[in-house]
Amino acid sequence: MPRRESPLQSEMIQGTLDMLILQTLVLGAAHGQTIAHAIERGSEEVLQVEHGSLYPALHRLKNRGWIAAFWGTSENNRKARYYRLTPEGKRQLAAQTSRWEQLVQAIGLILNPATEKPR
Repeated sequence: MPRRESPLQSEMIQGTLDMLILQTLVLGAAHGQTIAHAIERGSEEVLQVEHGSLYPALHRLKNRGWIAAFWGTSENNRKARYYRLTPEGKRQLAAQTSRWEQLVQAIGLILNPATEKPR
């Protein structure tokens, strides 16, 4: 089996984790561990979400009104805090996704410049 590069942890661009959490919650409410695993699986294990980054991000998103929190029971029958996307969170996700796509396009222009057009 080919050896993969080490997961990207601290290399995530500021604010990217917030967008990934919001996107994960589009599918429905989830607790922190499920959110982290969804991001890891969705990125084919390239992105690793540390608890020290995840829970402050969840707290920040909750304080901004982009997600709401409630208590529920996890799959292993334990009390867990669940998070769901709010309408404001959906709007914010759309705005962040648009900005992300613009950023990716701009970086792509630099990394892969088009051939100069004749005058």
